[in-house]
Amino acid sequence: MAEYPLASQSLSLGRYEADVLSLVKSWDESGNVARLWKRDASLFSGADEARWMAWLDIVDEQLKDTSHLAKATADAATGNSGQPFAHVVVLGMGGSSLCPEVMALTFGDKSGHPKLLVLDSTVPAQVRALDKRLEMKSTAFVVASKSGGTIEPNSFKQYFFDRSTQSQGLEGAGKHFIAVTDPGTKMQKIAEGDKFRAIYYGLPEIGGRFSALSNFGMIPAASAGIDAIGFLKCAKVMVRACGANVAAKDNPGVLLGLTLGQLAKAGRDKLTLITSPGISGLGAWLEQLIAESTGKLGKGIVPVDGEKVAEPATYGNDRLFVYSRLATAPDAAQDAAVAKLRDAGHPVITIDVPTTLHLGQEFFRWELATAAAGAVLGINPFDQPDVESAKIVARSLMEAYEKSGSLPSDEPMLSEGDVKLYTDAANAKALQTAVGDKADVAALVKAHLARIGAGDYFAINAYIEMIPAYDEHLQAMRHAVRAAKKSATTVGYGPRFLHSTGQLHKGGPNNGVFLQITSDDAEDLPIPGQKYTFGILKAAQAQGDFAVLAERDRRILRVHLGPDIAAGLKKLRAWVEAAVK
Repeated sequence: MAEYPLASQSLSLGRYEADVLSLVKSWDESGNVARLWKRDASLFSGADEARWMAWLDIVDEQLKDTSHLAKATADAATGNSGQPFAHVVVLGMGGSSLCPEVMALTFGDKSGHPKLLVLDSTVPAQVRALDKRLEMKSTAFVVASKSGGTIEPNSFKQYFFDRSTQSQGLEGAGKHFIAVTDPGTKMQKIAEGDKFRAIYYGLPEIGGRFSALSNFGMIPAASAGIDAIGFLKCAKVMVRACGANVAAKDNPGVLLGLTLGQLAKAGRDKLTLITSPGISGLGAWLEQLIAESTGKLGKGIVPVDGEKVAEPATYGNDRLFVYSRLATAPDAAQDAAVAKLRDAGHPVITIDVPTTLHLGQEFFRWELATAAAGAVLGINPFDQPDVESAKIVARSLMEAYEKSGSLPSDEPMLSEGDVKLYTDAANAKALQTAVGDKADVAALVKAHLARIGAGDYFAINAYIEMIPAYDEHLQAMRHAVRAAKKSATTVGYGPRFLHSTGQLHKGGPNNGVFLQITSDDAEDLPIPGQKYTFGILKAAQAQGDFAVLAERDRRILRVHLGPDIAAGLKKLRAWVEAAVK
């Protein structure tokens, strides 16, 4: 293992150091590291934690026999009739798609191997944009679904299998599809019936967000020519460093987790992720892991990904910064900015990542850290009880659509051109009281943002296409709010964030102020074999999300942009920036 050095970490915790060291000492005296590795549920909430912890052993299990990874690499490079595939597209959601996304963004294209792409959006424009990039005859699709019943990857499969059938006939289409799923699922049966090219299995004892080093992360990586075997060998160095016999004070994963948990309890619960440009994709994966694992029972750590690092005075006293620094390609401006944060007294953890291959070490470090943080918070880090709540509402809306041909519609609180504002009765009353007779869109947006207080975070949840032109407006809005309020900010694209921060939004503490953004679809897209379309599915998911947030007494306002999303975002940005000047 000497060829793979251990990625080091350093902690600068200031006045929090003594409490963290006390917690570390307590863990060592109680033998808690060994208890964690023994899957002792009493270390967490005493529920079913033990059955979800096979991720602790997955690196060793994978390395016992790597033939499936070598096969995936060779198979994608060979393609059909000796012609390598040009693209490998992961059709997934949440834990099934975020690790492949990190790998694609970090490692890029490998000569002689297909380009790795990921689809995790039901927005019709997003699906259509991907379709236009692809030549069906030279594309392999990896349908990734642990349960086999998740509506998004199943819908993606239906759409692209139909497209492949049109291009190559029913017999030929299956040769372009690969399944990664748990044994015995509906997806396995579909894959067998449609004569998929290959089926790779996950472990039922590993939840989606802990599955990066399992086949859900490694099969797409290997298919794209990324050195998955070397990735796992490098990860094994971290597994050993975090072992059951390594004291908490010397254990990289446990020490990080105890620090996260202790500082969250002390009010530093906005975990602000700073990553070198070369590994910037890591942030979205961490966001899901941390938010969905810790955000429940009114507790939670809020991961903040994508904020530009700023001067120390820009931030409130609720931040903990973690800087993942790529040693081979550091950013000098980030180094200087993080040094300022440290010198100003903000708690800062710096992780030196030697190479991009060391992301395997980071996956394991953070999985173990998240489990340890869950133990400190007294929650089960392996369940997601509130994710299902929005799915239930969305399913009922879909059933209503299939019966009536339309989704239930609400009256807008206010309209201005194509832009419409919606909220529930409780939020409407609070906003109307704040604005009085001046009830125009600008005034209501200002009143909504005025509700952000100390310790709160501002979340933009946008059910629109993920493209740079739109993201520029969303980022401008979040940073304007941060500058004015000193509050943490997040940007999530729907529906993918439902499988990530959605759990925290609904199950975590009531310290979020939410701006949901929806729009009309300029052109919808049918889902073969279904009465509903991608646009209807997306709209039902947004309505389900909103309904549960309102039910949980969250401060939420929905802004519906109409069909011209660019124009609507430009207006909304102007209202937000004016509101917080």
